[in-house]
Amino acid sequence: MTSLICGSLAFDTIMLFQGRFSEALLADQLHKINVAFLVPEIRREFGGCAGNIAYNLKLLEGDPLIMATIGQDGAPYLERLDRLHIPRRCIRNIEDAYTAQAFITTDAGNNQITAFHPGAMTQSHRNRVADAGEVKLAIVAPDGRDGMLQHARDCAALGVPFIFDPGQGLPMFNGAELESFIALASYVAVNDYEAELLTGRTGLTLDDIAQRVSALIVTRGEQGAEIFAGGKRINIPCVTADRVLDPTGCGDAFRAGLLYGLTNEMDWETTGRLASLMGSIKIAFQGGQNHAPSRGEIEERFRQAFGYRF
Repeated sequence: MTSLICGSLAFDTIMLFQGRFSEALLADQLHKINVAFLVPEIRREFGGCAGNIAYNLKLLEGDPLIMATIGQDGAPYLERLDRLHIPRRCIRNIEDAYTAQAFITTDAGNNQITAFHPGAMTQSHRNRVADAGEVKLAIVAPDGRDGMLQHARDCAALGVPFIFDPGQGLPMFNGAELESFIALASYVAVNDYEAELLTGRTGLTLDDIAQRVSALIVTRGEQGAEIFAGGKRINIPCVTADRVLDPTGCGDAFRAGLLYGLTNEMDWETTGRLASLMGSIKIAFQGGQNHAPSRGEIEERFRQAFGYRF
């Protein structure tokens, strides 16, 4: 029961500035900034929405298939996918570009300055969903603008149900384009901020959107999530995390739970609870792919949280 994950693969370079940006930036001189921050701590993480979702789905012993683009520097990511036994036959190498990457500097007050280079991601439209073969479900996650449009149309034309998960890519699209995504999708998944942006740009209410898809999922951080399906609003509780360390990739872990639940035909309560649990497991670790519970450990944590096994 393969899940096709259309989205980005990226490297995240994360640096820690031990002071505060406000101490180096003069409010009346912001028109001519020329500053350097000493960052004694640095780490490089494997990231990107497709990579993070596939990693979490593999933890659940699901069957992820990534459709993405990488650049000339992407060999370490491909080697990692091989070690994880995640197939990479739908990953296209763009030889004259770099893999998408974010450079994130965080100060002592948890303020961040980020530079993002899309690189090979801008060529994601060169991939075609038909090349993936038989899949049960797909997700169109943040990626190159043209790629997201292409893959949504491909899925609809092939009759492949898919989750529209615009994430941080949502601002790239106008209201008409977002309405088109909703019309083509089987499911829509957004966080609370993205829900506000989506309703604002389309003029649709959450109930309007829910009536146009099989389910609308809205995550609300520590307040859990809401699933609008079958004319009902299902409240999904937040699972208490061992510690709250890094929210990076929590939404992707949640999406992996959705994919697993849907491909295994679980009810919405169980699907949402599993998704919530996956997010809570991830938040206790730095980076999007450094948590590594076994399938058995995930099952036991679910039983402890909800009183039954999924």
